[in-house]
Amino acid sequence: MSVEREEIEHFSKDAPRWWDEEGPFAPLHALNPVRLEYIKAQICSHFGHDVKNFKALAGLNILDIGCGGGLVAEPVARMGASVTGIDADNVAIGVAKDHAAQSGVKIDYQCTSAESLLLSSRTFDVILALEIAEHVSNLGDFVASCSKLLKPGGLAIFSTLNRTPKSFALGIVAAEYILRWVPRGTHSWKKFVKPSELAAAARQNGLSPADITGLIFNPLKGGFTLSKTDLDVNYLMSTVK
Repeated sequence: MSVEREEIEHFSKDAPRWWDEEGPFAPLHALNPVRLEYIKAQICSHFGHDVKNFKALAGLNILDIGCGGGLVAEPVARMGASVTGIDADNVAIGVAKDHAAQSGVKIDYQCTSAESLLLSSRTFDVILALEIAEHVSNLGDFVASCSKLLKPGGLAIFSTLNRTPKSFALGIVAAEYILRWVPRGTHSWKKFVKPSELAAAARQNGLSPADITGLIFNPLKGGFTLSKTDLDVNYLMSTVK
Protein backbone atom coordinates (compact mmCIF):
# COMPACT_ATOMS: atom_id res chain seq x y z
CA MET A 1 0.00 0.00 0.00
CA SER A 2 1.54 3.31 -1.10
CA VAL A 3 -0.74 5.50 1.04
CA GLU A 4 0.90 7.00 4.13
CA ARG A 5 -1.51 7.64 7.00
CA GLU A 6 0.59 10.52 8.39
CA GLU A 7 0.37 12.29 5.03
CA ILE A 8 -3.41 11.88 4.95
CA GLU A 9 -3.80 13.20 8.49
CA HIS A 10 -1.62 16.22 7.67
CA PHE A 11 -3.85 17.27 4.78
CA SER A 12 -7.13 16.22 6.38
CA LYS A 13 -7.03 18.98 9.00
CA ASP A 14 -7.12 21.60 6.20
CA ALA A 15 -9.45 19.66 3.87
CA PRO A 16 -12.58 21.77 4.59
CA ARG A 17 -10.73 24.72 2.98
CA TRP A 18 -9.91 23.03 -0.34
CA TRP A 19 -11.87 25.63 -2.33
CA ASP A 20 -10.65 28.64 -0.33
CA GLU A 21 -8.37 30.46 -2.77
CA GLU A 22 -6.73 32.32 0.13
CA GLY A 23 -6.34 29.24 2.31
CA PRO A 24 -3.73 26.48 2.73
CA PHE A 25 -4.26 25.24 -0.83
CA ALA A 26 -3.77 28.67 -2.40
CA PRO A 27 -0.65 27.54 -4.35
CA LEU A 28 -2.69 24.81 -6.06
CA HIS A 29 -5.32 27.36 -7.06
CA ALA A 30 -2.55 29.55 -8.46
CA LEU A 31 -0.96 26.84 -10.58
CA ASN A 32 -4.23 25.15 -11.59
CA PRO A 33 -4.89 27.10 -14.85
CA VAL A 34 -1.42 26.29 -16.21
CA ARG A 35 -1.63 22.69 -14.99
CA LEU A 36 -5.00 22.25 -16.71
CA GLU A 37 -3.62 23.82 -19.89
CA TYR A 38 -0.89 21.17 -19.96
CA ILE A 39 -3.26 18.31 -19.17
CA LYS A 40 -5.75 19.31 -21.85
CA ALA A 41 -3.05 19.78 -24.50
CA GLN A 42 -1.39 16.43 -23.74
CA ILE A 43 -4.64 14.49 -23.75
CA CYS A 44 -5.91 16.10 -26.95
CA SER A 45 -2.59 15.53 -28.70
CA HIS A 46 -2.46 11.88 -27.66
CA PHE A 47 -6.06 11.02 -28.56
CA GLY A 48 -6.37 13.33 -31.58
CA HIS A 49 -9.03 15.58 -30.06
CA ASP A 50 -9.57 19.24 -30.93
CA VAL A 51 -8.01 21.25 -28.10
CA LYS A 52 -10.21 24.23 -29.02
CA ASN A 53 -13.42 22.26 -28.57
CA PHE A 54 -15.34 23.24 -25.42
CA LYS A 55 -15.93 19.52 -24.76
CA ALA A 56 -12.45 18.51 -25.89
CA LEU A 57 -12.26 15.52 -23.54
CA ALA A 58 -15.64 14.00 -24.41
CA GLY A 59 -15.67 10.22 -24.65
CA LEU A 60 -12.70 9.73 -22.34
CA ASN A 61 -12.77 7.95 -18.99
CA ILE A 62 -10.37 9.75 -16.63
CA LEU A 63 -9.18 8.82 -13.15
CA ASP A 64 -7.83 11.57 -10.85
CA ILE A 65 -5.76 9.91 -8.10
CA GLY A 66 -5.34 12.00 -4.97
CA CYS A 67 -8.09 14.32 -6.19
CA GLY A 68 -8.39 16.26 -2.93
CA GLY A 69 -11.32 18.63 -3.05
CA GLY A 70 -11.69 18.31 -6.82
CA LEU A 71 -9.70 21.29 -8.13
CA VAL A 72 -8.71 19.34 -11.25
CA ALA A 73 -11.55 16.81 -11.43
CA GLU A 74 -14.26 19.45 -11.84
CA PRO A 75 -12.77 21.40 -14.76
CA VAL A 76 -11.79 18.13 -16.48
CA ALA A 77 -15.38 16.93 -16.14
CA ARG A 78 -16.61 20.22 -17.61
CA MET A 79 -14.42 19.50 -20.64
CA GLY A 80 -16.64 16.50 -21.32
CA ALA A 81 -14.73 13.64 -19.68
CA SER A 82 -16.27 10.97 -17.50
CA VAL A 83 -14.29 11.51 -14.28
CA THR A 84 -13.61 9.33 -11.27
CA GLY A 85 -11.82 11.04 -8.40
CA ILE A 86 -10.25 9.08 -5.56
CA ASP A 87 -8.53 10.18 -2.36
CA ALA A 88 -7.67 8.40 0.88
CA ASP A 89 -8.88 11.42 2.88
CA ASN A 90 -12.61 11.04 3.52
CA VAL A 91 -12.88 14.69 4.58
CA ALA A 92 -11.52 15.86 1.22
CA ILE A 93 -13.89 13.50 -0.62
CA GLY A 94 -16.81 14.93 1.33
CA VAL A 95 -15.77 18.45 0.36
CA ALA A 96 -15.36 17.36 -3.27
CA LYS A 97 -18.80 15.74 -3.38
CA ASP A 98 -20.49 18.78 -1.84
CA HIS A 99 -18.77 21.23 -4.20
CA ALA A 100 -19.57 19.13 -7.28
CA ALA A 101 -23.22 18.93 -6.24
CA GLN A 102 -23.39 22.69 -5.74
CA SER A 103 -21.68 23.24 -9.10
CA GLY A 104 -23.89 20.77 -10.97
CA VAL A 105 -20.91 18.67 -12.08
CA LYS A 106 -21.22 14.88 -12.19
CA ILE A 107 -18.11 13.11 -10.83
CA ASP A 108 -17.70 9.68 -9.28
CA TYR A 109 -15.84 10.46 -6.05
CA GLN A 110 -14.62 7.61 -3.86
CA CYS A 111 -12.63 7.52 -0.63
CA THR A 112 -10.17 4.84 -1.61
CA SER A 113 -6.61 4.23 -2.83
CA ALA A 114 -5.26 3.29 -6.25
CA GLU A 115 -4.37 -0.17 -4.89
CA SER A 116 -7.89 -0.74 -3.58
CA LEU A 117 -9.46 0.46 -6.83
CA LEU A 118 -7.52 -2.27 -8.66
CA LEU A 119 -9.84 -4.81 -7.04
CA SER A 120 -12.71 -3.41 -9.12
CA SER A 121 -10.94 -4.37 -12.37
CA ARG A 122 -11.79 -0.95 -13.80
CA THR A 123 -9.40 0.66 -16.27
CA PHE A 124 -9.20 4.20 -17.62
CA ASP A 125 -8.14 6.09 -20.75
CA VAL A 126 -6.26 8.67 -18.70
CA ILE A 127 -4.71 8.62 -15.22
CA LEU A 128 -3.93 11.91 -13.46
CA ALA A 129 -1.54 11.66 -10.50
CA LEU A 130 -0.85 15.27 -9.59
CA GLU A 131 1.22 16.43 -6.62
CA ILE A 132 1.02 12.98 -5.07
CA ALA A 133 4.22 11.09 -6.01
CA GLU A 134 6.12 13.06 -3.35
CA HIS A 135 3.69 11.88 -0.67
CA VAL A 136 3.50 8.12 -1.28
CA SER A 137 5.46 5.55 0.75
CA ASN A 138 6.79 3.63 -2.27
CA LEU A 139 7.07 5.31 -5.68
CA GLY A 140 7.50 2.06 -7.59
CA ASP A 141 4.40 0.48 -6.07
CA PHE A 142 2.38 3.60 -6.73
CA VAL A 143 3.41 3.86 -10.40
CA ALA A 144 2.72 0.13 -10.80
CA SER A 145 -0.84 0.67 -9.58
CA CYS A 146 -1.29 3.60 -11.96
CA SER A 147 -0.12 1.45 -14.87
CA LYS A 148 -2.47 -1.40 -13.98
CA LEU A 149 -5.41 1.03 -13.86
CA LEU A 150 -4.54 2.42 -17.30
CA LYS A 151 -5.86 0.93 -20.54
CA PRO A 152 -3.31 -0.12 -23.18
CA GLY A 153 -2.59 2.94 -25.29
CA GLY A 154 -3.72 5.17 -22.43
CA LEU A 155 -2.03 8.27 -21.02
CA ALA A 156 -0.79 8.74 -17.44
CA ILE A 157 0.19 12.26 -16.37
CA PHE A 158 2.22 12.84 -13.23
CA SER A 159 3.26 16.10 -11.59
CA THR A 160 5.63 16.35 -8.65
CA LEU A 161 8.61 18.17 -7.15
CA ASN A 162 12.21 17.58 -8.23
CA ARG A 163 14.79 16.83 -5.53
CA THR A 164 17.34 19.60 -6.05
CA PRO A 165 18.95 22.30 -3.89
CA LYS A 166 16.71 24.80 -5.67
CA SER A 167 13.56 22.86 -4.79
CA PHE A 168 14.65 22.75 -1.15
CA ALA A 169 15.17 26.51 -1.15
CA LEU A 170 11.89 27.32 -2.93
CA GLY A 171 9.65 24.33 -2.18
CA ILE A 172 10.47 24.03 1.52
CA VAL A 173 12.24 27.09 2.94
CA ALA A 174 10.45 29.78 0.92
CA ALA A 175 7.03 28.14 0.47
CA GLU A 176 6.64 26.85 4.03
CA TYR A 177 8.71 29.18 6.22
CA ILE A 178 9.17 32.55 4.50
CA LEU A 179 6.17 33.08 2.22
CA ARG A 180 4.01 30.63 4.19
CA TRP A 181 2.20 29.57 1.02
CA VAL A 182 1.58 26.14 2.53
CA PRO A 183 1.54 24.86 6.13
CA ARG A 184 4.89 23.82 7.59
CA GLY A 185 5.51 20.11 7.19
CA THR A 186 3.51 19.84 3.97
CA HIS A 187 6.50 18.37 2.15
CA SER A 188 9.55 16.28 2.95
CA TRP A 189 12.40 17.20 0.60
CA LYS A 190 13.83 13.66 0.87
CA LYS A 191 10.64 12.36 -0.77
CA PHE A 192 10.84 14.72 -3.74
CA VAL A 193 11.27 12.76 -6.99
CA LYS A 194 13.90 13.35 -9.64
CA PRO A 195 12.64 13.10 -13.24
CA SER A 196 15.07 10.22 -13.85
CA GLU A 197 13.55 8.32 -10.90
CA LEU A 198 9.99 8.85 -12.08
CA ALA A 199 10.92 7.91 -15.66
CA ALA A 200 12.65 4.75 -14.43
CA ALA A 201 9.63 3.74 -12.33
CA ALA A 202 7.39 4.39 -15.34
CA ARG A 203 9.48 2.25 -17.70
CA GLN A 204 9.68 -0.57 -15.18
CA ASN A 205 5.89 -0.66 -15.18
CA GLY A 206 5.18 -0.51 -18.90
CA LEU A 207 4.86 3.25 -19.25
CA SER A 208 6.93 5.18 -21.81
CA PRO A 209 7.73 8.82 -20.94
CA ALA A 210 6.49 10.97 -23.81
CA ASP A 211 6.86 14.52 -22.49
CA ILE A 212 8.39 16.33 -19.55
CA THR A 213 7.72 19.98 -18.85
CA GLY A 214 8.72 22.23 -15.97
CA LEU A 215 6.29 24.35 -14.01
CA ILE A 216 7.89 27.55 -12.76
CA PHE A 217 6.75 30.49 -10.66
CA ASN A 218 7.24 33.88 -12.29
CA PRO A 219 7.50 36.50 -9.51
CA LEU A 220 7.14 39.35 -12.01
CA LYS A 221 3.80 38.06 -13.27
CA GLY A 222 2.81 36.61 -9.92
CA GLY A 223 1.85 33.31 -11.55
CA PHE A 224 3.05 30.00 -12.93
CA THR A 225 4.21 29.22 -16.46
CA LEU A 226 5.33 26.10 -18.32
CA SER A 227 8.97 25.63 -19.25
CA LYS A 228 10.72 23.06 -21.42
CA THR A 229 14.09 23.84 -19.86
CA ASP A 230 13.56 24.51 -16.16
CA LEU A 231 12.66 21.31 -14.29
CA ASP A 232 14.45 22.31 -11.10
CA VAL A 233 11.41 22.63 -8.84
CA ASN A 234 8.03 21.47 -10.22
CA TYR A 235 7.54 19.38 -13.33
CA LEU A 236 4.91 17.36 -15.20
CA MET A 237 5.53 14.09 -17.03
CA SER A 238 3.24 12.42 -19.56
CA THR A 239 3.64 8.68 -20.09
CA VAL A 240 2.02 6.26 -22.53
CA LYS A 241 1.14 2.62 -21.89
